Amino acid sequence: MTPEQKDRRTATCRDLIATADSDPDFFKKIVTGDETWCYACDRTTKRQSAAWVGETSPRPKKMRFQKSRVKTMLVIFFDWQGVIHIEFVPKGETINAVYYKGVM
Repeated sequence: MTPEQKDRRTATCRDLIATADSDPDFFKKIVTGDETWCYACDRTTKRQSAAWVGETSPRPKKMRFQKSRVKTMLVIFFDWQGVIHIEFVPKGETINAVYYKGVM
């Protein structure tokens, strides 16, 4: 970071601290968000995958769970009390400032 960027960041942090000191509910007014990939999966329960076999039969092989090729982006917003909005992003949509403004 350049010295100017460091100074700007320091000034912004001091402003936030001063605002938080003067308003006890300041942090309760903050909404933040995050996005993550969600993969589809079809797991069978242990009981569903059980099979009867004879004493001399080999044991059935269990498949390992793998990430699905079916995935979608999940955007979630929350505040100090918890989740306030969840949205699945349509396929082909780009996550940027324009998209976030449309969601809000």
